[in-house]
Amino acid sequence: MPRWDLAKFKEVDKHIGSEMKSVGEVMAIGRSFEEALQKAIRMTGASQFGLQSDGGRTTIASSKLRASLSKPTDKRLFAVYQALAEGWSVQKINRLTGIDPWFIGKINSIRQCESEMQKAAQMARQAQVAPSGITLDDKTAAMLVRAKRLGFSDAGIAHIFGIHELEVRRWRQTIGLRPSVRQIDTLAAEYPAQTNYLYVTYAHSFASTSLSGDSVIIPSDDVKPSHGSILVIGSGPYHIGSSVEFDWCAVSAAETCRTLGQSTIMVNCNPETVSTDYDICDRLYFEELNFERIMDIYEFEEPSGILLSMGGQLANNLALPLFDAGALILGTSPQNIDKAEDRHKFSSLLDELDIEQPAWSELTTNEEALAFARSVGYPVLVRPSYVLSGAAMNVAWDDKSLATFLGLALDISQEHPVVISKFIEHAKEIEIDAVAKHGKLLYHAITEHLENAGVHSGDATVVFPAQRLYVETVRKIIRITEKIASALNITGPFNIQFVAKQNRVMVIECNLRASRSFPFCSKVSRINMIDLATRAMLGQAVQAAPNALYDQPWVGVKAAQFSFARLHGADPVLGVEMASTGEVGCIGSELDDAFMKAMVSVGYSPKVKKLLLSTGPIEDKLDFLESAEKLVEMGCTLYASHGTAQFLKKYDIEAQALHWPLENAEPNILTLMRSHVFDLVINIPKNNRKHELQNDYLIRRMAIDLNIPLFTNIKTARQYIESLAYAKNHGIEIKPWEEYR
Repeated sequence: MPRWDLAKFKEVDKHIGSEMKSVGEVMAIGRSFEEALQKAIRMTGASQFGLQSDGGRTTIASSKLRASLSKPTDKRLFAVYQALAEGWSVQKINRLTGIDPWFIGKINSIRQCESEMQKAAQMARQAQVAPSGITLDDKTAAMLVRAKRLGFSDAGIAHIFGIHELEVRRWRQTIGLRPSVRQIDTLAAEYPAQTNYLYVTYAHSFASTSLSGDSVIIPSDDVKPSHGSILVIGSGPYHIGSSVEFDWCAVSAAETCRTLGQSTIMVNCNPETVSTDYDICDRLYFEELNFERIMDIYEFEEPSGILLSMGGQLANNLALPLFDAGALILGTSPQNIDKAEDRHKFSSLLDELDIEQPAWSELTTNEEALAFARSVGYPVLVRPSYVLSGAAMNVAWDDKSLATFLGLALDISQEHPVVISKFIEHAKEIEIDAVAKHGKLLYHAITEHLENAGVHSGDATVVFPAQRLYVETVRKIIRITEKIASALNITGPFNIQFVAKQNRVMVIECNLRASRSFPFCSKVSRINMIDLATRAMLGQAVQAAPNALYDQPWVGVKAAQFSFARLHGADPVLGVEMASTGEVGCIGSELDDAFMKAMVSVGYSPKVKKLLLSTGPIEDKLDFLESAEKLVEMGCTLYASHGTAQFLKKYDIEAQALHWPLENAEPNILTLMRSHVFDLVINIPKNNRKHELQNDYLIRRMAIDLNIPLFTNIKTARQYIESLAYAKNHGIEIKPWEEYR
């Protein structure tokens, strides 16, 4: 099943058709269509519970249901389910969607089961048979068995009955209901399959649905427990924010375990990954990455521990629930992971360690939010705990824009507070990826973002080793990192994000797991940081690796790959919400060389003759002045919006002035763009507010639609021109990775 992230993009067309828009996929396996379908939906993250109602998704208005069925979008499966719930016939839905009635009928089976459970829950609450409204009796047990065979999760069933997920788990244990472990038949049933591809299913699970009886039929399994293996958690489907980099981390961890003579079990649901190849681990479960499923596998396999920190944030979120349920988590303790993840606890820790952080507050009313923003001064970064359309973060520049972003939250309250922090303007964002054992650093890699703070780290152009940091800034970063590693007694990989301005260094956040840049830093430095981390977490003796921060004779640049061309209508401007769908990493003897290689790799040209300039606010115009002079020296022809052309003229730089797209006059920017006059467009937004000026949006969107290379950040635009000049004089260095020594 595909994974879409269309909700992350403003103004994007969400209809799906012959042009691919998905960013990843999952593979779910069950013994019935219903079971596999519900698994797949949860795996993609499209709904917390599967098809059932109230799974963290928006209900479609009845007036829009017909359109949602007839015009396919990423949410049409839920429209089918809602139509069935509202009494639409299978035949009517078939006519509107073209979906085979067999599939619609199977979806209806799921809906009918949910309806039965909802009725039972309502009757129990009305009868007040228990504080929670429901108790486990023979009827409930039979209903539970049927629901599990139709793919309902413990959490979904608990939501219907108004109880905790662990209570449903206890119900299952009471009646002896657990999933059976099955092998994927790779031999078409012609010979007995001997494969390490596994999945779990309730189709072959039996339980006593009569609580008075004492006979329980144990489910049959195709394999026996491995006892003592290492359980490695993958990262799930590729999506914006989590891609092949975490797969590399999981595979590297499994390879290190194998080198140490330790058998491994991988749990992942992404068929695109190397981690789901047959020869990577001793056992592979194509399964969900949630508490219920990981505990099912843990209790069956009885491993010696779980490696969570290679699977990104999805896996890391399971640390405390699994630990509380009795699972052994290898590496940093789950309590300390929680201390880093919980904003209040981590902020208190930074205060105890005398480490500076941007001012922030968690607020429960709009009035409190406005008062805080005014007290610290705009701009501020807004992070609602629950918002519509995936707009998780925004930068507010005044009361009006703050009110707009607060309005994205369904309700700001004690249950759904909003976190607001001071946004530091014109500051540099820096990261450190590191490995520690018992709080002592084994290795660290400091990277700098080419763009100023305000561009998501996943979209930023990353340079390693850092080339333009003050020595004192680097010293402060290392000292802060050592303090945090010691205080949290870190064993394994971790990442800290900093913002720095004039040697003033502040901590943004700390993640006690591998980050997106671990593979990049490992390949540039030739130090496999995941190998170090895995050995440390398994209790092996590990020596600190040498750090060549100042004498490494090459530099790496990591650049983001975007898919705006497929996302019709989306504004290609970058901000605090991640938008990239991939990345490249390139190495060169000089920064200019490595940067140009990275830009060519994501679609830019090493040769430019005609450019369109719209360089935004006055400070960016001044910042770009030297670059404009270099372009003229290289013989480039400059075209510009009226404001930019007038500014350049003051400094004796000629640029042909063009009219804005919405002006009914020629020469017009859009006319020349349609004629493919420009080799490059540099369009810098005049501010970072949600709604950009319409003229700027039209320019950016047409550049994408006409496949004209586009820069929307002044820092990357300047570096690109520096690299153009370098490439013109020196060419691009062509050299295998092995020769960079």
